[in-house]
Order: sequence, then structure tokens, then C-alpha cells
Amino acid sequence: MAVTGRIDGTPSDVWHEEVLAPQFAYEAEHLLPHYVAIERALLRDYVRMGLVDPAGAAALDARLGSLDVDAIRADPQRNMSDISFALEYHVQSGPTPPFAAWHVDRSRNDAQVCAQLMAARTHFAAAAADLIDLGRAVTSLAARHTDTPMPGYTHGQAAQIITPGYHLAALAAETNAALRRMLHTYDETDACPLGSGAMAGQELPWDRARLAADLGFARPQPHALVGVASRTWTTAMAADLAGYAAVLSRFTTDFMTWGGSGFGFLDLPDDLAGISAAMPQKRNFPVLERIRGRCAHVVGRAADLVAGQRNTPYSNTVEVSKETGAHLYTQVQSMRSLLRLTHAVVTGITYRTERMRTACAEDHLGGFTLANRLTLDCGIPWRTAQIVAGRYIKHAVERDLDATAPDADLLRACAAESGYEAEPAAALLAEAFDIDAGLRAKHSAGSAHPDQVARLLKAEGGELGRLDAEWSRRTAHRQAAARHLDEPLPSQDHV
Repeated sequence: MAVTGRIDGTPSDVWHEEVLAPQFAYEAEHLLPHYVAIERALLRDYVRMGLVDPAGAAALDARLGSLDVDAIRADPQRNMSDISFALEYHVQSGPTPPFAAWHVDRSRNDAQVCAQLMAARTHFAAAAADLIDLGRAVTSLAARHTDTPMPGYTHGQAAQIITPGYHLAALAAETNAALRRMLHTYDETDACPLGSGAMAGQELPWDRARLAADLGFARPQPHALVGVASRTWTTAMAADLAGYAAVLSRFTTDFMTWGGSGFGFLDLPDDLAGISAAMPQKRNFPVLERIRGRCAHVVGRAADLVAGQRNTPYSNTVEVSKETGAHLYTQVQSMRSLLRLTHAVVTGITYRTERMRTACAEDHLGGFTLANRLTLDCGIPWRTAQIVAGRYIKHAVERDLDATAPDADLLRACAAESGYEAEPAAALLAEAFDIDAGLRAKHSAGSAHPDQVARLLKAEGGELGRLDAEWSRRTAHRQAAARHLDEPLPSQDHV
């Protein structure tokens, strides 16, 4: 099959083996159903424009419906190892030759980007579904630990009393924020490029709104050059995934730290643990290292997508559409993998509550509360109250005093050194350094107080349900369009 009169030869072996055949295999595996859907949508518009009779359209539609990955292969002689030409050959070699106007006023450029965008939307929505599942698991685990005290850390040092529920509520909030950004990106990029032609539009009166609807898009892309040249949708999707991966890597770092023997705050089940080949006493958590490592892959692929477009002309180019664009699929698969792993970790985590409580008692984590009470109850100016509280803690540490067994006389002496009285000293210290009281000392909205965390989780749970419904609605829209397009064309006119 001669596909063009401009070139007499066929692709060389090295060009076929290194570029065309791998590209063909990738598109056959990931894009072929979308190419077929595009052809069927275009065929229906050929019917509308009167360029084919119903019987001819029905025969061609049936032939398109028989096309699958086993029916085509990269062949330098027959199709120049190009999937679009392979599709043409499959149809033309059928029992009924296509009508003369088939593929008139058409370009591969807009069909290719349309298939790529259709696949990307599907994969992006699948990643969102995985993120929703993770959000539910995080919220569920957090709800079980809203009043389980543990040290919170700033600059690597124990700082204040928090809970695992408080920490996980932050992850729930970040997850919902990522889903909102992804939803916005999906809607912004939900514009069908089909009908853009090579770059300047097409000459027949194509019904681009109908084509968009048939393929499950919200609308057509208004500008033909944007339709074929822009790959902003790839960088936007990639940026959303990379942003969440960066956040998740930070939470994973916390899990790695708290699961280490130096802390021992959490444990994972045996089926998520590993062992040392040399040291039988060790019980490792390499799954956390895998998650954090794959977060780096997701971030790196986003950089690849931006770098691959930089300094390229604003038109359809293989460098941008195929060489660079394939990174998005790889990124999404890495993202979905690490989300599945994280879901397994979150559903498998066990917090060692007594060990965390003991760690709270080892540090004087109520220093902030003590300073507040010295000001509010004793009238000591705030900065001086900070000095008195710090002085008390310094001497208590030097004397190896336990935070849960405070010394009222020591506090009185520290306050007197600055010219103030601290009474009732025993009550002040009990309020500041009692672990459970310290957890409930914060009352502001969004704080670590168990009641506040419960409110946060209720709000995030409700938001997650809303986002789930929004994503489900978009998935249902794509699926409904696909079902409609799968309906066979009638072989004669129906009034």
C-alpha cells in the first residue's frame, strides 16, 4: 500500500526498530480503542454531511468495530509502521471498500492528540479514584486516633503534644486539596481537539460540538492551533500528580521516622515488612522506602514533560506529542502504584500508644501552655513568662525531673528570680504538663484538640464524598458517550 507519493521508500530497519515499532506497540496497547472511537465519530459526521449512504456507513462502522490489537501490526512495507495507516489498511482490506470520501479533509495531527487526550483523561480519572480510596482509608484511621497522645516535632525536636489523628487529618486535607486541583485540571482540559486538522482547521462543515459529545468531551477546543500544538494539559496533569507526590513523600518520611527503632511509634504487619539477610533481629519496612522512591519518579516525570516541550515550536511535533508525551502515562502508572502501596500501609498501620505516651512524658512539651498560664493567671508579662517557663524546664532537665512529676517549689523559685510570683504553682504545672490536659489545652478551630480534629475529619469526609460524586459524574459521562458510540449504525435511513 503506497501511502504517499512524496516518498518512494519505506522506513529503514534502524528507524523501524528503534522508533516506529516501539511507538506502534505503545499506541496499539494504549490508544487503539480511542482511535477507533474517533473514526466512528467521524463516520457519523460523514453521514450527516451526506458523503456516504447509510449502508456504506454501516459496513464501514462494522469493520471498524472488528479492529483490535491482534488485527494490526507495524509493517514498514504495508503501513510505514504507523498506526493510522495500519487502521486505514485494515478498513480498506475488508469485504466492503470504504466510500470515496472516507478520510477526506482529515489529518493525523488532531486525531493523534485527541486519542492521547482521551487516554490521559481516563488514566487521570483512575488516579483520582485511587486517591479517593486512599482518602477514605486515611480518614478512617485518623478517626480512631483523635485522642491518642504523641509528640509532634518541629526542626526534628519534640515540640507539642498532638495525635496520629491530627497528623492524618492533615493528610486527608492535602488529599482533598489535590482532588480539587485535579478536578479543575480535568475540566479545564475537557476540550476536544478533533476538527482542528493539521493546524489551521478544516474545510468541510464538521459539527465539532457533536464530535466532542460523541467522544465524551464537555466541549470542542475553540482554537485549531491550540488543539494540535498545545500539550499544556500534559504539564497541568503532571503538576497535580507531582504536587501530591511531594506532599505524600513528606508524610512517608514521618512514617519512616516513627517506625524506626529510635522511636517505635508505629508498626506494620508482617506482610508489609522485610528482614535483613545478615541481622536476624531486624524487622524492616522497605515498603515505605519504595513509596518515597516512587514519589521521586512522579516528580521527575513532571520535570521531563516540561523540559521536553521547552524550546520547541508551537505546532504539532513528534518531539512533543510522542517523544515527550509518553512520560505522562509512565508518571500516572507510578502514581497509581505508590497510591496502592500507601493505601496498604495506611490500612495496616498499628500505633504503639503506650510508647508514644511515654515519649510525651520524657519531654516537657507543655512549655508553651505553662508560659500562657503564667501570663493569663499570674499576670507575668508574656516575654518574661517565656523566660520563667524556659528556666523551669532547663533546671528540671538538669535535675532529671519527669515532666509528669513537676516541682512546684522550683517553679516558684524560677518566677521569683524574675521578680514575680507563680501561684498556684502546683496547679499551673499540672495543667501544663499533664499529657491529656496538654492535648486538650488547644481550643482554636483546626487545633489538635480531639473535638477539633473530629470536626476536621467530619468536614474532610464530607468534602471527600462530594469530590467522589463529582469525579463519578465525569466518569459516567465518558462511559455513556462510549456506549452510545458503540451502537451500530443503521444500514438504511430511519425517519
